[in-house]
Amino acid sequence: MKIPRQEMPTQPPEVRIQNFEEVNLGFTEGQAQTEALRCLQCQKPLCVTGCPVGVDIPEFVRLVAEGRFEEAGDRLRRDNALPAVCGRVCPQEEQCEKLCVLGKRVAPLSIGRLERFVADRVPAACGGGTAPPTGRRVAVIGSGPAGLTAAGDLVRLGHQVTVFEALHDVGGVLVYGIPEFRLPKAILRVEVEALRTLGVTFEVNAVVGRTVSIDDLFGEGYDAVFVGTGAGLPHFLDIPGEDLNGVYSANEFLTRVNLMRAYRFPEFDSPVKVGRRTAVIGGGNTAMDAVRTARRVGAERAMLLYRRSRAEMPARAEEVEHAAEEGVELITLVAPTRFIGDEGGWLRGVEVVRMELGEPDASGRRRPVPVEGSEYVIEAETAVIAVGNEANSSALSGTEGIQTDRRGLIVTDPETGATSRPGVFAGGDIVTGGATVILAMGAGRRAARAIHGYLTEKQ
Repeated sequence: MKIPRQEMPTQPPEVRIQNFEEVNLGFTEGQAQTEALRCLQCQKPLCVTGCPVGVDIPEFVRLVAEGRFEEAGDRLRRDNALPAVCGRVCPQEEQCEKLCVLGKRVAPLSIGRLERFVADRVPAACGGGTAPPTGRRVAVIGSGPAGLTAAGDLVRLGHQVTVFEALHDVGGVLVYGIPEFRLPKAILRVEVEALRTLGVTFEVNAVVGRTVSIDDLFGEGYDAVFVGTGAGLPHFLDIPGEDLNGVYSANEFLTRVNLMRAYRFPEFDSPVKVGRRTAVIGGGNTAMDAVRTARRVGAERAMLLYRRSRAEMPARAEEVEHAAEEGVELITLVAPTRFIGDEGGWLRGVEVVRMELGEPDASGRRRPVPVEGSEYVIEAETAVIAVGNEANSSALSGTEGIQTDRRGLIVTDPETGATSRPGVFAGGDIVTGGATVILAMGAGRRAARAIHGYLTEKQ
């Protein structure tokens, strides 16, 4: 307990706001081994119960401490198909690290940073290979975290797996929703290539529900289908002026910059217009990604407008701290009431009303209440709305027998991911609504086990 928690090296703020290179630079070998030595190797490791994919944390950490990095990578990838991704974007502080016994006395073990170190150092580890072929075929719709996890687990169990992705690149929200400075595309491609090496097949530009239906997939000989299409439709504020030029949804803004490389225009063909003053509405990780991206693509004044206080902000604490270091203004306890434009239809300002916190709501956070007569205008040429997403159930088009709820989310058995139609399973945001990468991965893992059981029983 006398060993201090190792600090992650980062790019200086004044340097990183000029580029899209990764902010966190990763542990050195010495830092990783020193941090791993802090692990108490508990007989009943609570950290494992806090991990949605059940990584054997004490074992891979022990191997790091002993300098057996390749073995640590192999052990890690048996449980996690995307360790380099999780080591960067998983909210460990709310899951495995939150339950770390060290945290009762000192700072918890840096599990996520060790995971990243191992995955980066041993990117080709394959986690134990694959079982003998079963002859069964599984279609996975969507290449986000749920789909990639399900695909990885299923191919290791010996099944033939094809992942269908609607966009031109593999990764789903990992590639279009998370900025390069948090999750480099090259890191994600290494993870995808590891799955391809195991035998997963990927088909891009395949819009299930339009170019092919789930019924068609069964007709083509697939024995089971996993739907992991996420919740990709943006949620709007429904206030006047949302149709003004300069008002983006976070989905459009981040997709342009991330997947379509707008930050390298004109080298790439998708421009993104950001005014000198940019306001991002929201307080989650997507909002934080958008406002930090805006800062990098030219916004001199990048503002985050959030209706609660900083203490209630759901974004990761590290991301909030990085944003503040980069000059982002956190304007809290305000809510937009309308967008104001000029005669040409371009955004010129956001009218907001001040808020005060009342009694807790269903989320457990104190409910924001408008202060009557407190409206004022924040000048801005660009606004990005990042207040959540809605289900995109287009993959179900042309297919009967799959139950959805009033929000369009697929209804499943929470333990197995089984839908109301035999042979069709689902998991991730298309079932739960917007959540974290690691929760989607946990759903993909549970569904893979259930699909394997279904195929075995069917055989």
